[in-house]
Amino acid sequence: MEKSKKVLVVGSGGREHAIVKALARSPQVAKIFCAPGNAGIAEDAECVAIGVEDVDSLVAFARDNGIDMTVVGPEAALAVGLVDALEAEGLKAFGPTKAAARIESSKEFAKQIMTKYNVPTASYEAFDDFDKAWEYVKNRPLPAVIKYDGLAAGKGVVVALTYEEAEAALRDMLLDSAFGKGRVVVEDFLDGPEFSFMCVVSGNKVYPLAMAQDHKRAFDGDKGPNTGGMGAYSPVPFITDEIREKAL
Repeated sequence: MEKSKKVLVVGSGGREHAIVKALARSPQVAKIFCAPGNAGIAEDAECVAIGVEDVDSLVAFARDNGIDMTVVGPEAALAVGLVDALEAEGLKAFGPTKAAARIESSKEFAKQIMTKYNVPTASYEAFDDFDKAWEYVKNRPLPAVIKYDGLAAGKGVVVALTYEEAEAALRDMLLDSAFGKGRVVVEDFLDGPEFSFMCVVSGNKVYPLAMAQDHKRAFDGDKGPNTGGMGAYSPVPFITDEIREKAL
């Protein structure tokens, strides 16, 4: 198979580094660009100084450099419609459209979808008003799970064990706009192990990827604030084939 394809990877994190490493092993790929990339990625790809949300510049680069496929990693790039813009130019892109990416960019939308299609999920309420949110939280049992509705790099979730923590989280998200102006989702607390099970979807075809587990809390014993998923590992030995099939 001829090595002739040129690929652009958008992003600069560990996920994009892994994608670049995999693409570098492809018998079809002749050249990889990464925007903006990082020092590690630069060993396998040519890094390009374009931000992940600079849609016009990314589309222009893909067009002008004859890119055969663009792989979009970051949620922020998906949320601003990079895939839509590339496809509008007749360029191939790997990643969900802006509309499909709402399931990641809006926690409230994701909850609405799960509720509509009977996917098991914790009960919730959504708010954009601090007083209404605080009134709801202080009249419900603890812990309360408070989530910023939009993208927050994995840090927009607070598991409040006290009402003081809950009030502070609501102030942070709704009054101080720590992650930008937006809404919050308040969920019931569910205790137990978790796993991440991602699938690549094309039409009605579903291609499951390897499972992983996030170790999200900063300190031992599940203490401290949530992180962006540091300490993730794969495979996940305690997930049985039965659980996997049920999830799929």
